[in-house]
Amino acid sequence: MTYQEVLEQARTCMGKCHACPVCNGLACKNTVPGPGAKGLGTGAIRNYQKWQELCVNMDTICENGDVDTSYDFFGHKLAIPVMAGPVGAVTLHYSDKHDDLSYNNVLVEGCANAGIIAFTGDGTNPAVMEATAEALRVNGGCGVPTVKPWNLETVRQKMDLVKAADPCAIAMDIDAAGLPFLKGLNPPAGSKTVDQLKEIAAMAGKPFILKGIMTVKGAEKALEAGAAGIVVSNHGGRVLDQCPATAEVLPAIVDAVGGKMKVFVDGGIRSGMDVFKALALGADAVLIARPFVTMVYGGGQEGVQAYVDKLQAELADTMAMCGAHSLADIDRSMLFGFYVT
Repeated sequence: MTYQEVLEQARTCMGKCHACPVCNGLACKNTVPGPGAKGLGTGAIRNYQKWQELCVNMDTICENGDVDTSYDFFGHKLAIPVMAGPVGAVTLHYSDKHDDLSYNNVLVEGCANAGIIAFTGDGTNPAVMEATAEALRVNGGCGVPTVKPWNLETVRQKMDLVKAADPCAIAMDIDAAGLPFLKGLNPPAGSKTVDQLKEIAAMAGKPFILKGIMTVKGAEKALEAGAAGIVVSNHGGRVLDQCPATAEVLPAIVDAVGGKMKVFVDGGIRSGMDVFKALALGADAVLIARPFVTMVYGGGQEGVQAYVDKLQAELADTMAMCGAHSLADIDRSMLFGFYVT
């Protein structure tokens, strides 16, 4: 299947999601439950728009050589510096073509076959994490189970479950404390102190990644807590309306903690050129969530492969036209209006 064919098929089975030609938040706005954002729904829209406002500097007066898009993620070589973001409650937000178990199974294997990895979602049903652990085990640990910020007892139980699958890292989407549909559920979910996160990082026994960082102060607290990496993320606009876009806060966060921990970013990244822009601002790699849902619903593993191929081709083309032969060559001087001395 081609990328366009996957989109067309997805439109027949995605419920509240329109599988738009470009997933920019405009059609779904504040559709929650659904694929939209919280409040006015501007968070997802702003995320996308800010990447589009950045322009790249073309420069082809350079050595003519092959472009290498590969990325090392804690010892796992990825074809491109892209990972599928964690998504949960897919039946609630999309349609019953998939539940969380079947979605994660397709996504994990599809990403592994395409040369990348998936961050997997969490839920109140213990079977979700159990199935995720099995999917990761079968695929050689190529994935990052993402635990919600439950109470410490529940977090410990989930950590013990997924560690047996030997994943390459374990994450927590700390900002999920703001998800409307998680409030009041049992087990309880909520914010965590630095000391609590230190305990959770120790539980992980793997590189621990905190997702949902939007300030320099938050990044510094994550570093203090022992996180090996962070994801600059506002949860796709789904946890707090009228936040800045991730592209707006990324440079300052990179300047503060880059080199001390891995800095990943998500939110509105849709193309290989967007990936290039994120790396130019200083991100180590990116996460993309909603478009992978569309690919799984519309084409299963074949859809995942089609999207990864598209991203890789776009990234390689942008790198070649901007004079970058490897990811290490990409810097802010390749963005219009940014200067590196």
